[in-house]
Amino acid sequence: MNGRHIHHLVWGILLLLVVGYTWLVELGTGAASSSRWMGRLTSMLFGVAAALTLDEFALWLNLRDVYWEREGRESFEALALFGGLLAVGVFGWRFWHGAATELASFFRGKTAQNTQ
Repeated sequence: MNGRHIHHLVWGILLLLVVGYTWLVELGTGAASSSRWMGRLTSMLFGVAAALTLDEFALWLNLRDVYWEREGRESFEALALFGGLLAVGVFGWRFWHGAATELASFFRGKTAQNTQ
């Protein structure tokens, strides 16, 4: 725009702000007063915004455009880390829920034994 290069990081941040605002006013949050399609739309928009923003992670870190340089690998690493955490949350939630339940019951049992 007028000789200025606007990175897609800018659009990602703006979209994150919009989605954050819609969740702040409780649109698409899953609450009873919220519509299901709005929740799905805002979730997809959040994912798109996160991808746009994380793709430019090396720019955040170095405060200069290093996308095609060695330091640009940091963007890929940030995306891989975020994707890994997302995969653990999506595919491993039953495991983590079960582990937390078992630990809670174990410690409740220990506490009950200690009070007797």
